[in-house]
Amino acid sequence: MKQLIIILVLIASQIAYGQSEENQKVNQLHLRKFDWLINKNYDSLNWLIEPGAKYIHSNGWVQSKQEVIDDLKSGKLNYTSVNVSESSVALYNNHTAVVTGKGSFKGLMPDKSEFNIQLLYTEVYVKHKKQWKLVSRQACRL
Repeated sequence: MKQLIIILVLIASQIAYGQSEENQKVNQLHLRKFDWLINKNYDSLNWLIEPGAKYIHSNGWVQSKQEVIDDLKSGKLNYTSVNVSESSVALYNNHTAVVTGKGSFKGLMPDKSEFNIQLLYTEVYVKHKKQWKLVSRQACRL
């Protein structure tokens, strides 16, 4: 009986450790996405964002994947820095991850005026063929 308990504890610790690694993987990917937005890494963003994704900005502006990429290319979306102060990942069935975060977002508007807003955001990622893909993002101002 004692051996069975030890085995169960070891298995449970391995499962918990695996989830922790997966949480970190999703969190790092979500943070890397902001670097890709700032540096206009279109190929990386195209890989990450699912075709049917909805990107909902704090002003209620809703964009598709293609609109986000097109607006980055044209300068309509122009992030200059993102400073994430908090982020956490919740995994569901190891196939869906919900990221909640808070941060400061700076950039330039199309007329070249600056914006600096504090946002609370939620992102949903789904694992597809062993890779995490962004399927939804929504932000609100703090």
